[in-house]
Amino acid sequence: MDITTWRIAVTLASLASFVGIGVWAYLGRNRARFEEAAQLPFLED
Repeated sequence: MDITTWRIAVTLASLASFVGIGVWAYLGRNRARFEEAAQLPFLED
């Protein structure tokens, strides 16, 4: 394997990770937890 093949593999793995995190973040079952975390700065005086 040459360096170009490694670069392609790393780029595809990075893209897959990015898409996976995006899908995970927008799943409906996580919405309540993220909304609660978003309100934390406003709860404290």
